[in-house]
Amino acid sequence: MQTQSLWEHTLTFFPQFLAALKERVSPDGTVAVIGAADGRLVLPLAAAGYRVIAFERDPLALHGGDVRLPGDIDDHAMGLIDRLKLEELHDRVQIVEKDFLDAEPLSALCDAVWTSCSWHYSANHHRPLAEFVARMQLMVRAGGLFGAEFMMPVEERHHLIEHYTSPEKLSRHFTSSWSVLLSLRTNEFTEQAHIGRPQDHTHRMGLLLAARTPK
Repeated sequence: MQTQSLWEHTLTFFPQFLAALKERVSPDGTVAVIGAADGRLVLPLAAAGYRVIAFERDPLALHGGDVRLPGDIDDHAMGLIDRLKLEELHDRVQIVEKDFLDAEPLSALCDAVWTSCSWHYSANHHRPLAEFVARMQLMVRAGGLFGAEFMMPVEERHHLIEHYTSPEKLSRHFTSSWSVLLSLRTNEFTEQAHIGRPQDHTHRMGLLLAARTPK
């Protein structure tokens, strides 16, 4: 579905996650999304019938507001809350307006957890990557699904920051209680300017999907 997100046209491995989700989780299962942004990936999950717990702390992403788009274009962006109301999906999504690492534990485990390029942002560098991954893992029930797409190093400085990782390094966080189902990576590619990045820029991305071993 078209979500009219500010990041609508950026590259994502979300289709691979969604395919694995449909294979392993019933349509009314619960999926936690870490770094929900303005709903680019939350809305498709809710529209597919899943119950979604959306973690997001950015007021602009949640409530909308004035933005400066590439080309010095001023616009007003709709936030996640209003997008959900517009699509009549608000009753399927629980929003947690807190830093994911500081939020209270959920009352029940989720069927799946997903994050899209969230932990590489400098605001998350004060906490080790291992803590971020472990907290996500703890949210998943036995037999449930873990999915993460992430930025890989491109610039020299990225190699000094553990949050720019690779499928091989990330897979080390998954012990015998997990099975890595799929890992992918891109070559370097040029992404067009978008909000927050007013110039065309170069990325590499990786994907890791894993399943918690059933009891």
